[in-house]
Amino acid sequence: MKEIKAVIRPNKLTTLRESLRGIPGFPGMTVSKAEGCSAPSRHAPNSIREELTDFTPKVRIEIVAPDDVAEAIVDAIVRVSQTGHIGDGLVWMTDIERASFIHKTTGGV
Repeated sequence: MKEIKAVIRPNKLTTLRESLRGIPGFPGMTVSKAEGCSAPSRHAPNSIREELTDFTPKVRIEIVAPDDVAEAIVDAIVRVSQTGHIGDGLVWMTDIERASFIHKTTGGV
């Protein structure tokens, strides 16, 4: 299993969701609001005010997926989320040793 995380522009979320739903075996995702800023080497604030407020709204996506669909998910995130400008976001994938669904079992308490 793989854990896929991405930070993208909020305006790309709807299109990305539809694209991911089209991937056979897509397991779903968790989405949360985030804020981010560019690395200093890519964008230097011009003033102390800009330095303190140089955060732009982003969306953080987290997906736990089987190995056989993970690459397709990463490829879709990159394809849909890029605009060609600095600040498009970041996507990364890591191995998961173990994952379990948490749900009520039948016959339980």
